Amino acid sequence: MLNFLSNCNAWFGKRMFYVVLVPLLLGFIAPVETTKFWTIIATLSFSYMTFAASLEIRIKDFLNRLSKPWLTLWMLLFIHGVMPAIAYLIGIIFYPDNESIRLGFLIGAAIPIGVTSLIWSSMNGGDVPLSMSAVTLDTLISPLLLPLFIAIVVGKMIQIDMNHLLIGLFWMVTVPSLLGMLLHDYTKGTLDRYVRSIGGVTSKFALFLVIYINASAIAPEINWDYSVVKLLLVILIVSVSGYVLGYFSSYILKGHHPDRMVTMIYSVGMRNNSLGLVLALTYFPPAVALPITLSMLYQQPLAAVVSQLLNRAKRKKRLESVET
Repeated sequence: MLNFLSNCNAWFGKRMFYVVLVPLLLGFIAPVETTKFWTIIATLSFSYMTFAASLEIRIKDFLNRLSKPWLTLWMLLFIHGVMPAIAYLIGIIFYPDNESIRLGFLIGAAIPIGVTSLIWSSMNGGDVPLSMSAVTLDTLISPLLLPLFIAIVVGKMIQIDMNHLLIGLFWMVTVPSLLGMLLHDYTKGTLDRYVRSIGGVTSKFALFLVIYINASAIAPEINWDYSVVKLLLVILIVSVSGYVLGYFSSYILKGHHPDRMVTMIYSVGMRNNSLGLVLALTYFPPAVALPITLSMLYQQPLAAVVSQLLNRAKRKKRLESVET
């Protein structure tokens, strides 16, 4: 049974683009009503994915990353410094007369790391302890950093509900991560077969649910016309830029580590769009929220495309090593 599920997990792993695309399309074609029930399901699904990803991590490795935060700070420099500048510049090029759209690009690039970056990093052999420390540190400093950043650029000071952010982080990341790492250490890593079989399949189903529920939530907010199509194309440029920036930022560091590269690609490329949407709708005109809403359409599909590219590169490298 475990062998069968392990093969299923490997099969789905090679087709992550479709695992992401199908629920995204379903969310537009047959959306579920956005209720508290489905919000809880999405939260529980995400917590489970974090738990499953943590079953392969030692607490010692995670604490080691936290005790040496220079690598995390390096990523945050690109996330909150370089990427917002790139996004705002792209906004100036394509929307020189639309301040709201430019501001939407800026906020969308300056918000914290998307927590799903941890899941994608885990599925693609990334440095998961580094992903966890980056998500944790970024969420802790964002309530202080993001308002200051927006105040400098647009001259408007905002306040972020730090308690809400920390509570969400606690239940979706901290608790399931600690449980997973404790279980890993207690079982001395004997749950690896579970992670690669039952855990892998159920994690991908949980990801399916999360994407479907989120797609259902944003579908009613989009009115399709020419201006939206143009905006989608520009957002694609911004979104791809994030992944490319993460890739090159890993090569600047001394010594190239493939696991670190994977983590930096996803950490720099993915954002907490739900938070960005709340900020935009709360403190700015509705038009500011449009780029952030539409960027949700790209985040998971692009993550799946990156996953396929990484797997293709790994296969090519293995073939080259066999030939030599």
